[in-house]
Amino acid sequence: MVQSQDSDAAILWEDVLALLSARDDVNQAVVAMIDSCTPTALDGDTFHISTSLGFAQRRITQQAPIIEECLEQAAFQHLTLVVDLVKDQRSIRVNNEASPEELSQARSATQIAPEPAKTVVPRQTTDAEEIAYVERLSDEISATDSKLTFERFVAGEENRYALEAAKQVANGEKKSYNPLFIYGKSGLGKTHLLRAIQNYIAKNDPSRRCVYRAAADFVDDYVAAATDRSGNGAAANLAARYQNVDVLIIDDIQNMMTAGGTIRFFFKTFNTLLSHDKQIVLAADRSPSQLGMGESKFDERDTSRMDSGLSVSIQVPDYELKLNLINAFYDRMRADAMEEHVDGVVGTIPDDMRRLMAEKAGTNIRVIEGFVQTCLMKANRRERMGQSITRSDILEAASQKWPTGQHIITVDQIQRQVEKFYDVAHDDLIGSKRNKELMEARHVGIWLTRALTDNTLAEIGKKFGGRTHATVKHSIAWVDDYKKRDRLFHDRVETLRDQVTDVT
Repeated sequence: MVQSQDSDAAILWEDVLALLSARDDVNQAVVAMIDSCTPTALDGDTFHISTSLGFAQRRITQQAPIIEECLEQAAFQHLTLVVDLVKDQRSIRVNNEASPEELSQARSATQIAPEPAKTVVPRQTTDAEEIAYVERLSDEISATDSKLTFERFVAGEENRYALEAAKQVANGEKKSYNPLFIYGKSGLGKTHLLRAIQNYIAKNDPSRRCVYRAAADFVDDYVAAATDRSGNGAAANLAARYQNVDVLIIDDIQNMMTAGGTIRFFFKTFNTLLSHDKQIVLAADRSPSQLGMGESKFDERDTSRMDSGLSVSIQVPDYELKLNLINAFYDRMRADAMEEHVDGVVGTIPDDMRRLMAEKAGTNIRVIEGFVQTCLMKANRRERMGQSITRSDILEAASQKWPTGQHIITVDQIQRQVEKFYDVAHDDLIGSKRNKELMEARHVGIWLTRALTDNTLAEIGKKFGGRTHATVKHSIAWVDDYKKRDRLFHDRVETLRDQVTDVT
């Protein structure tokens, strides 16, 4: 473009912006986004502007008819608007409030010595920079994550409620599901549902800005900003940046439990988004109330806010769901392998062998998926030798994925996990105090000891402060009954059971 055309384009664009600002049918936030674009060419009857933001390109293109009306008013001829996307490298930083633990961790990791405190004035970021930050996060969907869709999610009674809630949040139907909190032990499909929400929005409603972040990455971003030493201070706090987010998804939020500064930082963002009617989706390996137990820096106000919308658990799969999962993984892996011409995976596993796989499979869905792939490879090798996969092949693969007899669980191990989970002292757990919190911890400890060890009732009583046979029976009956009546209590017990059995 020659210099005169450049000047003409710039002058014309100023007039267009003035006309847009005066219109009542154009949102001023959209005008600000349009204003962030650069006029690049006036070529005959085509007017080019450029932006580095994919989101801005989509939104402005949607407004093209109105902009072209203003262009025609300013240029006295019809001009077609073209919005070009160009690359732009910006460094985006966040707020600088961190807990002492987070600062210490960051300094030791980067070997930066503490500096004397000084007063700095944070550099004010532009709307374009904040949108650029959100746009970059919105586009972070890897090839693997892009396959985590609602269509590929295998539903059963254990996860159907969570699936339906995630679908309604994804299509914007249920404003009351805010925040949506999905919890359950690792490997049951929480991340699949969160990524499915993100993928659904990216495909069906790209104008909604959806950001997925693992809590560990959120903490890392925050600490990096808190230890920024550029001299400009941290750019702006995370809440301000995320005012441009329509849907914020945070996965594995339990990984934020000991990061006090990040928690305060997160809830600034949380409150800002909710006040602007933006959607928040959270996932964890425990319920909101459980996040506040033990040494966690989540306080009761934090956990109540996370539990203020819809909280739904995902349970471990039973035989029927495991069989459905195995059949779905089997069909999908064979289809993908044939489509992508991958050798070694296109084997045949008969129905009776898949039923055996379901009987022998554990409850972690990610491990079940790997189990199916292993069996498919075994079936493929058998077929190359003119044979079929055998029962022994299935049992061998299952024993590799879920070895038996890994370790013997002791009463001491159970008591340590219960004490840590409920944040109680050992002497109190086995002592005579009878307040509500201690009583639940004591009942659950006795119940777990009965369920996970070979100790007799009398032996369990001795380990729990010399309690009688009848008292131990009462504790076991109390837990069995309460588990049936209270779903949250049931989830607490199962979470604790998993923690005990996961200890090696």
